[in-house]
Amino acid sequence: MASTRITNLQAVKPPVLPPVLPPVLPPVLPPVLPPVLPLQSSTAAQGAVQMRIKNNQSSTERLSQSKSMVLQESDLPQKPVELKEHLNVAKISESGKKQRKNWALMWTVLTSDQLLLYKDKQETSQKPGGKTDVVQLCGAVIEWAKEKSSRKNVFQITTNTGSEYLIQTDSSSTANKWCDAIRKTINSSTKDERGFPLRRSNSTEFLPRHSSLPSYGSASPNTKRQNPIHRRSINMFGSSKLKHSTSDSADKNGVKNRLKKFITRRPSMKTLQEKGLIKDRVFGCHLLTLCEREGTTVPKFVRVCLEAVDKRGLDVDGIYRVSGNLATIQKLRFIIDQEEDLDLDHSQWEDIHVVTGALKMFFRELPEPLFPFRFFQQFVEAVKIKESKQKIQAVKKLIQQLPKPNQETMKLLFSHLHRVLAFSKKNLMSTQGIGIVFGPTLMWPELDGGNMAVNMVYQNQIVEFILIESREIFNMDGK
Repeated sequence: MASTRITNLQAVKPPVLPPVLPPVLPPVLPPVLPPVLPLQSSTAAQGAVQMRIKNNQSSTERLSQSKSMVLQESDLPQKPVELKEHLNVAKISESGKKQRKNWALMWTVLTSDQLLLYKDKQETSQKPGGKTDVVQLCGAVIEWAKEKSSRKNVFQITTNTGSEYLIQTDSSSTANKWCDAIRKTINSSTKDERGFPLRRSNSTEFLPRHSSLPSYGSASPNTKRQNPIHRRSINMFGSSKLKHSTSDSADKNGVKNRLKKFITRRPSMKTLQEKGLIKDRVFGCHLLTLCEREGTTVPKFVRVCLEAVDKRGLDVDGIYRVSGNLATIQKLRFIIDQEEDLDLDHSQWEDIHVVTGALKMFFRELPEPLFPFRFFQQFVEAVKIKESKQKIQAVKKLIQQLPKPNQETMKLLFSHLHRVLAFSKKNLMSTQGIGIVFGPTLMWPELDGGNMAVNMVYQNQIVEFILIESREIFNMDGK
């Protein structure tokens, strides 16, 4: 019985062991062991790259990452050209504040990211604290600036802090060379500051230069989740702004309608003048209108001023040539425009130059001068006549064609100026001096399209000629 069991066991064991061991070892070892080493190393390298990109890294890990990246030749920064030369430099602004433009010859040195300005070439051997000025080129802007200076070959550098420099040289080739070199330096330093693009080894995929910084590379998942919220908040703000603008436009329309109704209901100028709410002014009023309103042929203000000068100003040095106090003249003008009682003998008008200054201002502010616009060229042609008697008759005929207020005012004024001329030894006023003062005051062209200097010469000549021949022109007696 025992022998039978042993026989059965021996019979069972042999069939179990041989079929299990041979199929397990041969299929597993040959296919797995040879590819394990290369597959494991490449997988580990890729995993290392991915971990370095996703996680915050130490300086050693960043260095290993940079070794696993390659730069394309087009992405490599170009080495800036270093130049040294004497150039004319003017600093016109510092941090946005304008400065007076002062040109100075500076020893200019262009480095990889700066423009160094020295007063003297010898200062370059000093320590950095000895530099006259340092222009940071990173983020700067360079452009030609012909309108900033009358000099030629001028270009401007504006730094990212708002400082502005003008650089100039007489040689156009030198200026172009420096401008191109500085522009390349600006582009290179600005590109280095932003970070040039990196790629994976044997790949066209771009990678960020500093993946840990929020301004570089792809955004984190949290940032991506926040973006829709920001967009919604922006849209909500925009919609609320739109609502406000709509309501504002409605309010503006309401204001416009109310203003239109107010304007249509407001009284006319004539009604306000009849009620005394608006008074007609003397200064700036047309001569004919003023005389009709006053019922005279000569404005009352002109007559009062001439009488005051005749009374106490004929022998005053520089009468009509010397200017009076402008504030006092404006005060006198205000009193006249308000139709208040005027007493030029009052102590506040004791300076006769204030009276003469107000009289000249009255004539200058006439809408149409004492010599009307349409007669300006005719008077110029008349004064060009060579023969004296013909010239007198031509000028006299033109004056007789003027409106009555212009004739009478002109006659009264020139008779007064003739009396001023009689005291020329005391007041030191000559016919030429009076002509210079009253020429541009009494006449000017309607459209000053010609030569102003030539017109002024004729203005002075006309007034001076009428003053000299005033007795015959205005048929004055020999008083």
